[in-house]
Amino acid sequence: MSLALLVLVPFLGSVLAMFMPSYARNREALLAGLVALGCAVHLGMQFPQLAGGNVLREEYLWLPTLGVNLVFRLDGFAWLFGMLVTGIGTLVVLYARYYLSASDPVPRFFSFFLAFMGSMMGVVLSGNLVQMVLFWELTSLFSFLLIGYWHHRKDARRGARMALTVTGAGGLCLFAGVLLLGRIAGSYELDAVLAAGAQIKAHALYPAALVLVLLGAFSKSAQFPFHFWLPRAMAAPTPISAYLHSATMVKLGVFLLARLWPALAGTEQWFWLVGGAGAITLLLGAYVAMFQNDLKGLLAYSTISHLGLITLLLGMNSPMAAVAAVFHIMNHATFKASLFMAAGIIDHESGTRDIRKLSGLARLMPITGLLAIIASASMAGVPLLNGFLSKEMFFAETVFLQSTPWVDRALPVLATVAGLFSVAYSARFVFDVFFGPSCVGVVPKPPHEPPHWMRVPVELLVLACLVVGVAPEWSVGPLLAAAAAPVVGGALPEYSLAVWHGFNLPLAMSFVALVGGAALYLVQRRQREAGRLRRTPVLHRFDGQRIFENLLARASEAGRRSRRLLATHRMQTQLLLLVCVALAGAGASLWFTPVTQGERSPLPFSPMFAMTWLIGCICAIGAAWQAKFHRLASLMLSAGAGLTCCLTFIWFSAPDLALTQLVVEAVTTVLILLGLRWLPMRSKFVKQSARERILPWGRRGRDLAIAIASGCGMAALAWLVMTRDSLGSISPFFLDRALTEGGGTNVVNVMLVDFRGFDTFGEITVLGIVALTVYALLRRFRPAPESMALPPQQLAQSDDGSSDVFNPRLAKDTAVGYLMVPAVLVRLLLPLAVLVAVYFFLRGHNAPGGGFVAGLVMSVALLLQYIVSGTEWVEEHLRIYPRRWIAVGLLLALATGAGAMVLHYPFMTTHTAHVTLPVLGELHIPSALFFDTGVFALVLGSTMLILTSLAHQSVRSHRWSEEQEQRLAEARAALSGNAEDH
Repeated sequence: MSLALLVLVPFLGSVLAMFMPSYARNREALLAGLVALGCAVHLGMQFPQLAGGNVLREEYLWLPTLGVNLVFRLDGFAWLFGMLVTGIGTLVVLYARYYLSASDPVPRFFSFFLAFMGSMMGVVLSGNLVQMVLFWELTSLFSFLLIGYWHHRKDARRGARMALTVTGAGGLCLFAGVLLLGRIAGSYELDAVLAAGAQIKAHALYPAALVLVLLGAFSKSAQFPFHFWLPRAMAAPTPISAYLHSATMVKLGVFLLARLWPALAGTEQWFWLVGGAGAITLLLGAYVAMFQNDLKGLLAYSTISHLGLITLLLGMNSPMAAVAAVFHIMNHATFKASLFMAAGIIDHESGTRDIRKLSGLARLMPITGLLAIIASASMAGVPLLNGFLSKEMFFAETVFLQSTPWVDRALPVLATVAGLFSVAYSARFVFDVFFGPSCVGVVPKPPHEPPHWMRVPVELLVLACLVVGVAPEWSVGPLLAAAAAPVVGGALPEYSLAVWHGFNLPLAMSFVALVGGAALYLVQRRQREAGRLRRTPVLHRFDGQRIFENLLARASEAGRRSRRLLATHRMQTQLLLLVCVALAGAGASLWFTPVTQGERSPLPFSPMFAMTWLIGCICAIGAAWQAKFHRLASLMLSAGAGLTCCLTFIWFSAPDLALTQLVVEAVTTVLILLGLRWLPMRSKFVKQSARERILPWGRRGRDLAIAIASGCGMAALAWLVMTRDSLGSISPFFLDRALTEGGGTNVVNVMLVDFRGFDTFGEITVLGIVALTVYALLRRFRPAPESMALPPQQLAQSDDGSSDVFNPRLAKDTAVGYLMVPAVLVRLLLPLAVLVAVYFFLRGHNAPGGGFVAGLVMSVALLLQYIVSGTEWVEEHLRIYPRRWIAVGLLLALATGAGAMVLHYPFMTTHTAHVTLPVLGELHIPSALFFDTGVFALVLGSTMLILTSLAHQSVRSHRWSEEQEQRLAEARAALSGNAEDH
């Protein structure tokens, strides 16, 4: 399995899980477990190659000219995180199988879960910073879906939105910082950025890049002042909390800090920003955790505190502190994931997470209680457990840190106080929940042990805490060395993982923290029993959620005010503002950068061309003149102006543009006709306002002046461009290489599907999104009843010769009346139109045509069927499924581009196969043919989806009218029946 498959396989598993039935919980869990376990096993097999400091690397060319390629890079540090993502993910899948109820939508859970796993693996294995940011934002998106999994709950929806807003905004800041780093280093490749550490730190843009990167890291890892979103995310199911908020997502921020440590660390700015945020978060999270009454709330704030500890270690500018940070990342993932799962078991088996209601569970759930006690002791830093070892390393670094005198004295005190708080909230988790009187009768359900396999993940994680705490050098020594070496630049400092280092100051700090934490817990417990400790002292006034929601409210109010100031419901006013802004922008640019006429002499005057444009201008003026009261005439005149543009393209030797413009004119004419169908009628006797009576030509004169200014401005710009011989155009590049490198003589088509295929793929993607958006919006659109009346000639005739507004039997049979002959003709025309579309498609690489034009021609052929025969008849005899065409087109275009990457070429690279057939001879089949096929399918699907969505309003409205009449008749019958009874 390649490194790319480690990212791709979870996404494929996500798609498979999505289509599984809701009752297949065992199969869903088996699929997700096999995906996670398979990736973990494959990663584990790579460790021997990484133990010596080697780096595995795979590169797939994407946009090499922009320095953006798909690079997958695996070193020791990435291996550690990959094992956390896949290993703990495997355990969470097993745990979730028993945690989720039968009523939960299990396919959605495992689909989102595997997609999140793939996003995490993408971040961990990314060797390109831009690629890393892409997967970074995907983790925010899928975590939003996972946190809001129980979307029927208000707290889940609010927590998910808050997490997405904070982490998504941080991701945008990170993207800006990455762009600055790439500019400074001259490359977005991770290896190049890490090697350019001295250059980056000496650059003038270093402070800006550092702040932007830190905003992304702090928001993701819930560091102060962005810590408030993590406790609100506890509305997610406990398996999600155990996975996202202990081992994976929240550690992405510290992963980024450690990943970029060789390039960004070592400066005063790094020390104060990273170390300061870490110190505040460490102390704040630990302090607030002591006052939480919800088990998951306590674990959430303790997670914030431990993430602050890791951030503080990374901010010390010390290689030894960085090693301690990597070690604590490993340890924290094990004991915190096990604690979250234990809290979920308690909630699952007792029906509550309220610490004030829970007590005496050690007798009711002895095995779960023992596991939770050991994990809590590891979190508190009790000796012979893994949490003690990394906390000892942390204490040692605070003691031997060399900074300003007050920092040297304050930091050990801060670390000890934070350790003291950690012991206090760990003791509360243990003694208030598992000891004391039995809670049977107080909690909703009688507590009992969970199913054995639900407890197995907790047992394995707690076993890891014990093994690492007792024999650290034997169990994790090589793993820590391989993982920490890339963080510190390859040169590991001397350190020891021995359990006993003798009597020293760090040991004394641990002893003070243990004793002081126990005393603090006892004091708090007495105050709680006396009712004098009800909320967090002092800090309850500084609620991050309240500040966040206040900022959102202020931003929303500012948006509403600006909309009231600038927006309007009148289309004319909106267009006026747009045109005026465009005029102002163009005028300002020409004012600051004057442009003079070129020296190229104009072509000889052509009376025929001038006459053509004179006709076009007359049509345009007539269309504007008739637009208010004679819409159909205005539409026909505007089509005449469009035809003038087609002739102009032909005149300037651009047949591709002319052909495309001609077909687009046909499609847009039908589109506007369908839109006009639902507009209210305009009367010539509209009551004029007082202002219009005084100045009847004032508004029209203003619009005329703006229109003339805009037209003259565009004409002047066109004149200035065409009078220049050379503007550094890229046209010669395509003209010289279209045949030799693209294999086609039609330069326009070769440019679209070969040289600029990536741009074309983006454009068709946008077209598909627009079509789906229009479809979704029109599903809620209901025309006004007065617009539903049909003209007399379109009324279907009943058997007795009378007219009926809508006769489904006749509509499904065939077109009737004066449309019968055209209906027969357009059916005969359909095969011919398909042949023309195929002709344009096949000749597009060497002559005017291509997938876009062919798709529009095919759309026009199908639209004629709808126009003449009616929606009911066409859909009864011909199923089009435009949404499927859109999906097939996108997938085909994407698969064509990805096929080049499989052969280690850049994305969308063209290849030509030469095939010799018995009758046809030698055929040249370029890969662009399949890409153009995708363009054809998507254009056809998008066009038909938009137009048929408009056409369906007639059917829906008639059906609605029939349903209303039927309901009214039933109501009248019921009323008459009641009257007779009385």
